[in-house]
Parts: sequence; C-alpha cells; structure tokens
Amino acid sequence: MNQIRRKKSFAERPQRSSVSRFFRPSENSEKKGKGISETKESEDKPEDKENIGSETEDAGLAGTEVCSVVGWGRVKQFVQKLGKKPDSRSLSLCNCGLTATDVVELATMLPFLTQLEDLDLSWNDLIGGALKALTFHLQHVNRLKTLKLSNCRLTAEDITALGQAFEYIPLLEELDLSWNSYIGGHLSCLTEGLQLDCRVKTLCLVDCGITADDAKSLGEALVLLPSLEVLDLSVNKHLASGLQDFAPALRHTPRLQVLRLHMCGLKQDSIQTLGSALQHLPDLKMLDLSCNKEAGGGFKEGGAQIATLKGLQSLDLHLCCLTDEDMLALTQVIPLLSDLQELDLSSNKKTGVMIQHLFSRLRFLPKLKSLLINNCNLTEDSYRTLVEAVSQLFELEVLNLSWNKCVGGSLKLLLDPLVQTSSLQVLKLSSCSLTGDDLVDLASVSKSGELAHLRQLDLTYNDTVEDAGWAHFFQDTMGLKELTELDISLRPSTCRDPSPWIDSLQGFLIRLPALSEFGLHRWVLTNQQRECLESFNNSHKRSVHFDCYHSTTEQGRAPWSRTAGQENSPRKD
Repeated sequence: MNQIRRKKSFAERPQRSSVSRFFRPSENSEKKGKGISETKESEDKPEDKENIGSETEDAGLAGTEVCSVVGWGRVKQFVQKLGKKPDSRSLSLCNCGLTATDVVELATMLPFLTQLEDLDLSWNDLIGGALKALTFHLQHVNRLKTLKLSNCRLTAEDITALGQAFEYIPLLEELDLSWNSYIGGHLSCLTEGLQLDCRVKTLCLVDCGITADDAKSLGEALVLLPSLEVLDLSVNKHLASGLQDFAPALRHTPRLQVLRLHMCGLKQDSIQTLGSALQHLPDLKMLDLSCNKEAGGGFKEGGAQIATLKGLQSLDLHLCCLTDEDMLALTQVIPLLSDLQELDLSSNKKTGVMIQHLFSRLRFLPKLKSLLINNCNLTEDSYRTLVEAVSQLFELEVLNLSWNKCVGGSLKLLLDPLVQTSSLQVLKLSSCSLTGDDLVDLASVSKSGELAHLRQLDLTYNDTVEDAGWAHFFQDTMGLKELTELDISLRPSTCRDPSPWIDSLQGFLIRLPALSEFGLHRWVLTNQQRECLESFNNSHKRSVHFDCYHSTTEQGRAPWSRTAGQENSPRKD
C-alpha cells in the first residue's frame, strides 16, 4: 500500500525539467530560481534595474533612519541625565559637572547631531585635557556656528586640537574660550589652524593669560578674521606688553563693532598706540578701556583719535585714573560722538573739577541714555552744571551719582529737571549724604507721576537721613508703579531700629505693585516686625524678596531673607 501511495503521489506531482531533477528542491533554490528568472526578465526590461536599485537605496536609507533614531535616543538620554532639554540644533551643557568620560561619550554622539549649530560646554572645569576626543568628531557637525568653552581648564593640547579642528567647522561664527588661563603662551597653537575663509564674528578670550607673544600671534591672525565684529580681550594684564604688535593689525578687521580691553594693563603709551589703530575701525560701536589705572595721562594725546569713531554708542573709561589734562582732551572729543548712548566715567576721582567743562557740553549728546559718574568727587559747581545738562537729556534712562557727597542737601536741584526726563528707569544715589529733606522732596516728585517709569532706586549707605525723613518717604511716596528694586541698606558698621517708619511700610508696599526686591540690610527687625513682612506676601499674594537683618533671642543679630513660600534661613550679608 505504501508503494502504491508513493507512486500515486509521484504521478500527481507536476513534472520538472530534466535539469531540475538533479537538484533537491528547497526554499533557497526556489528563491534563487526566482532571482535568475527576474534577472533574465530584467535584461529584456531595463527599467526594472532602476527599481532594484531604488529598493536597495530605500533599504539603506531605512537602516540609516533606524540608526539615527537610536542615536538620537542616546543623545536624549545623555542630555536629560544632566538635567537639560535635548535640542538637535542647540546643545547647552553649561555648568553640568562634565568629566573627561562624559566628553568621550558626547563625542560618539556627534554623528547623530548633524543639524547642531550651537554647542556650549562652559564652566565644566573637569574636561580640560580631554578635548581632543571631541574635536576629532567635529567633522560630523560642520554646521556649527557657536562654540563656547569658557572656564574648562583647557590645556595646550586642547588648544592645539581645537586649532586643527577649524577645518571641520567652516561656518563657525562665535568662539568663547574665556577664563582658561592655561591658554597663555600657547595661543599660536589655536591661531595657526584658522582657515582663509574663516567666518568668525565673535572671539572672546577673557582672562586667558595672554602674553606678549600671544598678542603678536593674535595680531598676525587678524588678517584671517575680516568678518570679526566682537573682540573681548579683557582681564589679560600682560596684553599691553604686546600691544605694539597687535594694535596695528586691527586695520584688517574693518567690521569690528565691539572692542573690550578692560583691565589689560594699558599704560599711557598704550593709549597712543591704540589711538592710531582706531581710525581703521569705522563701524566700532562699543569701546571699553576701563580699569586700566596706569592709562591716566595718556588720553591728552591718544584720546583725540576717539573722535574718528563717528558711530560709537558706548564708551567706558571708568577707573582709568583720568587726569585734568585727560578730561580737557575728552571734553573736546566726547561731544563729537553724536550717536553716543552710554558714557561711564565713574571712579575717576581726580576729575571732580575739570569734569564740569564736559557737563556743559553734554547737550551735544541727544541720544545719551546712560550716564555713570559715581565716585568722581564732584564739586558743588560741577553738580550744578550737571543739573543744567540733565534738563536737556530727554532720552536719559540711567543716572548714577553714587558716592558724590555734594548731592546731599541739594537733591531737589536734580529732581526738578529729572521730571522732564520721563524715560528715567534707574536712579542710584548710594552714599550721597542725603538728608531727610531730600527724601521728602523725592516723595513729593513721585506724586506728580513724572517718575512713573523708574524701575531701580538705590538709596543705600545714606545713614545721614534721620528717622523722620524715612517716615515721610514711606508715607508720601506714590506713583512709582513700575519700581521693581528698592534698596535702603545701611553701612556695614551701622545698625538702626526701623520702628519709626515700619508701620507705614505696608501701605507703601501696596502702592508699589511691581516691587520684587527690597534691600533692608542692617535695619534690625523684631520678631513681630518680621512676621508682618511675611504676612504681607501671604495676604496680598505677592513675592517681594526682603533682604534684611532681624534680632534673635540670646544670640544677637542674625541675617534674614524672606520671600513668599520660603522658610526662614540665615543669609550672609
């Protein structure tokens, strides 16, 4: 029976060709047969070849997409682990406590961040020495425009690796390597890698220990940076020693708009050297030469070139130890800068008399918005001349007269013209020897609504105001609807009782709906007074931050700070 069944089943099977009988039928052989037949058919139909190619290409793309999805998943997991939000175009891992191991892991993920334009690894001081692992993979992010590596303890090897990687990121526009002091003496390792078609617009090298040789290397590299718009070399105290090699090269950066040389050890001859280069910077809008104490005396000759900067909007010369001769020269120069919006001459104590001549010409600066002349040892005559000038500065927003004792007892002279300047937002009168009458006048002016746009008011260190003056101020001040910050702190050596005016404080706070910061240092509050401040935030649904002292039982005074929803906690002054 079995033989009959086998014969019958064999007879029912479809007969194959004689060739196929020699091969054992299998799934693979059938597929191969199909492939052969399809290939033969494709010889007759060329368009089928294209179909096969497209199928292969689609399969490759599908594999790439799967790989990208998996890679992006790794990126998301890595970034979220650090408490950051993943973004395919902007990756900010600033101050995340990254280690060398993290840098290596991040480098392996760059192939999945091909759209990346901004990368910020600043304030991770444990990644120094490991940057080479990252720079090699920058070839995968050739659209990168911003790279920030400030305060990462970069080494000479890191800088060398970064210089070699410039060819991978030709679209780079901003490079920040600030606060890496080990760069000093090795800057050439970076600049030698700059490409001819470099697009860098912003270069920040703050506090990098730049030496005279570094200044020379940077000067030689400026020819490769024709698009440079912002150059910050602040806090490089030895830069002045190489300024003669660096400054002339600024002619290669005609688009430069911001030049910061704060605390660079500039001397009198440095101002003259720099002045000769300024004529090649027609687009310069901001010039910061502040905190160069040995530069005093150099502006009487070198300062004249500042007049060529017709588009200058900000000039910072604070703490430059300007002399009378400097101020006379600047009096001829500054009024020619008709676009000037910010002028900082603060902490130049020797200009108290001669600065009067500059004040008389401030009317030629109609766009001036910020005037900082704190701690300039102004005389009464200089102050009166300033008062006259302020009445013509209709766009003034910031005025700092702190540490000028001549203001005390004469604040009304300034307040009268200030009411014509409805745009004033910041008024600083710290340590001006103000009197009670001054605060009464300030409260009176506030009622008119002319100071409605004032946002910051600094009345600190005016211990000369008697209790009655503070009481009048808190009772009568109104109309400061946009005020967000108020500080009435006392000097560190002083402590006073706020009881004479504390009862008026709640009504005062209600009239200031925008107030969020209130400085009360060294005003000693009782427990009951402290509770009143706490209840104000709760009952009025406010979040005013009270920064002050309170008394504690048997332990003397202790600092106290409170905002709505926070527990009492000690706070250092």
